[in-house]
Amino acid sequence: MNMIGPMLAAEAPGNAITFAYHHLTKEGFATVIALIFVSIFSWTVIISKARQLIRARKMGKKFFEAYRATRDPMDIFREKKEFDGAPAYELYITGAEEVAYHLKNNPVEVVRVKRVTAGNDPHAALGGETDVLSRSISTKISTPSFESVQVALERAASTEALSLEKGMIILSTAVAGGPFIGLFGTVWGVMETFSGIGRAGAASLTAMAPGVAAALLATVAGLSVAIPAMFAYNYMVTTIRGITQELDGFSSEYATELEHKYVDNRPLAEEIRDALQSSGMLQPRAQVAQPPAIPVPVRKLNAPPQPAFTT
Repeated sequence: MNMIGPMLAAEAPGNAITFAYHHLTKEGFATVIALIFVSIFSWTVIISKARQLIRARKMGKKFFEAYRATRDPMDIFREKKEFDGAPAYELYITGAEEVAYHLKNNPVEVVRVKRVTAGNDPHAALGGETDVLSRSISTKISTPSFESVQVALERAASTEALSLEKGMIILSTAVAGGPFIGLFGTVWGVMETFSGIGRAGAASLTAMAPGVAAALLATVAGLSVAIPAMFAYNYMVTTIRGITQELDGFSSEYATELEHKYVDNRPLAEEIRDALQSSGMLQPRAQVAQPPAIPVPVRKLNAPPQPAFTT
């Protein structure tokens, strides 16, 4: 005990790692070097992924505010607004570009013919009884074209989800593998310590302390790698899950709005009728004003004379 006391006093707590490092074996040194590389990769992923997620949250919030303020789902695309870093914006651009491609290359012209009475239309004739046919043409896409838009949205959603999850395997490896790598170095160091004592034939605490301290340094290094990676991994997985769910919800909402605004969902009979009307083969029917009724004079007949009765 008299020998151990001065030795512990000489080695302050702050120098414990230095003391263990100076007594590392080759196996322990290789273990610590491997853990240092794992830590470098882990912290690189933590920093880059944290910046990506923070930017995704910030720009995503701005994009949703701008999208909710529009009445047409293609307004942001036409105005060429950019929200780089927002996964929802990348999905939006993919869908908008696909819709714009089909509107240009595979358009469907929808002809609407409305009947407007002259009394309600200031630009119509002043007859009051004559109907006016108002014709409007809008460009939309067909249902098969919209299916390709839906496929593009699903592909974009998967791509953004994979982009968010990229690199997370390194953090999970650091969390699961760091302590075991350190434990491997510790067990090897303790084994070396006991084998040395066995070869020397003398067992003392003074002979065991340096080897055990060096062996425990590998465990400390492993835990130092795993603990920050564990906290970062749990936070990032939760954040990524929230962004992914938000992305799936927006994909459904965006597809529904595109379908209502730009997809030709007319029944087949109506499509054939509109096509015939637009080609001039079928004329739209208009209501014919009925002529006013002519009053017919009714002649009253005189009643026959009543016979006179005499008493």
